[in-house]
Amino acid sequence: MSLTWPWALAALLAFPLLLAYRWWLRRRRRRETVRVSSVTLIRAALPGRSLWRRRIPLWLFAAGLVVLAAGAARPQASVPVPNNNAAILLAIDVSASMCSTDVKPNRLSAAQQAAREFVEDLDDGTRIGLVTFSAIAGLLVEPTDDKDTLLAAIDDLKTSRGTAIGQAILTSVDAIAEFNPDVPPTGVEVPPATGAGGEYEPDTIVVLTDGRNTQGVDPVTAAGEAAARKLRVYTIGFGSTEPAPSVCTREQISGDAAFRGDGSGGPFGGFGGRGRYMQADEGTLTEVADLTGGEFFKAEDTDALTEVLLDLPDSISLQRENVEITAWFALVGALFVLAGLGLAQWWQRSVAVPAPVAVPAPGPAPPPAPAAPAASADPPGRADPPDYSVWKRG
Repeated sequence: MSLTWPWALAALLAFPLLLAYRWWLRRRRRRETVRVSSVTLIRAALPGRSLWRRRIPLWLFAAGLVVLAAGAARPQASVPVPNNNAAILLAIDVSASMCSTDVKPNRLSAAQQAAREFVEDLDDGTRIGLVTFSAIAGLLVEPTDDKDTLLAAIDDLKTSRGTAIGQAILTSVDAIAEFNPDVPPTGVEVPPATGAGGEYEPDTIVVLTDGRNTQGVDPVTAAGEAAARKLRVYTIGFGSTEPAPSVCTREQISGDAAFRGDGSGGPFGGFGGRGRYMQADEGTLTEVADLTGGEFFKAEDTDALTEVLLDLPDSISLQRENVEITAWFALVGALFVLAGLGLAQWWQRSVAVPAPVAVPAPGPAPPPAPAAPAASADPPGRADPPDYSVWKRG
């Protein structure tokens, strides 16, 4: 990950400033606290709130500020993105060993079927170039997005003698150099590659072969030229290790007269005479792929070859580019801030609290109230009886 504006990381100071402000605010509240005689009564009158409920909103808010501050620096991530300008050079082996019937109906027919499905499955606009090689290598179709042209060329493949894997790689490099100015042709000297890794050109070479190099440039030497130009080479070793007759149709045989002496048994069939050339050189193909940053695949039948080819675009059509991800930082930071504020408001919402009892301030005691007069023993409304003692004495 890289930063477009690294100086904007100064916004991260918002987090310690927030903590400092919280510490100052709590210290100020402690100085202004009113001492009361009974803290228990105060706690009983207030709604209870646990310690974690007080801290979670604060930490969510602080985390949101940190993420937003990091997003202000405009971070960029190296992510795989599709590159429609990339081209795939598919180099197919059309040597005599492709007539082997260990893969039904024969290796060439199986390779043609897999190549057709590969082309048809590609997204519209993807450019494919077709290179064929036997004793020599040639560019059969320049990189194009015309699927009909590619399919017609694949259906017209013909076998011949010899296997020049190295020359096929160099031919593919030159085909890429024709439309990619960043790739020098093979006639231009370039510094050798320091090893696989780093940034690669979007264009890729795929080599499909069932044998080993018999003439021309060594494949590892050719792979060094591709690696120096940051071109990846993916290799596919096709065919089984079981000996089988070599049978090709008339349409699959070229007009090369020397072909009939290649051990293929003539145009109508026979057994191959040089078995070691009818098996893929997995060691060399693996070295070529490793040197260029590609990958080696082994396919022993039609289904395996089709699966390998159909899975290739997921790897070779994606290039790593620096993409700005500021929006994601802004989104995550905003979610943290909103979550903190929302939880704080929810947990501090108003609840029914008992009304406080007014306590009079301390002062001088009030004078005692005057005593009430003593109540009469007689019931109210009854007069005293008259005194008749005077009359009796008289």
